[in-house]
Amino acid sequence: QVQLVESGGGLVQAGGSLRLACAASGRTLLGYPMGWFRQPPGKERTFVASIPWTGTNTLYADSVKGRFTISRDSAKNTMYLQMNSLEPEDTAVYYCVTKDSRWSVADTYHFSDWDYWGQGTQVTVSS
Repeated sequence: QVQLVESGGGLVQAGGSLRLACAASGRTLLGYPMGWFRQPPGKERTFVASIPWTGTNTLYADSVKGRFTISRDSAKNTMYLQMNSLEPEDTAVYYCVTKDSRWSVADTYHFSDWDYWGQGTQVTVSS
């Protein structure tokens, strides 16, 4: 069973940048899709980005396209989310996710369709 631990969250001013990391243990990430979801205060958890096991054809929510970049480093068993031009609307707890099925698809937009997730990391963007 895989354990996911997010890090890199914090407080940043609007227009700033943060880089989130998701470190996995207990299982390799090689061959598995991964993704990021976020949950703003008082709102539902929504899709942010995902990356297939191939590392190509990444997917993004419209609200973050052109500002966020998802990537993975199989050697480090870690996934990243580079967040630039942050806006107050990006304030949320960010969760990384992965699946139990190797070679499965990454175009999965509902949180409940992913099998593993971390404890989340808080990102707060001040105006």
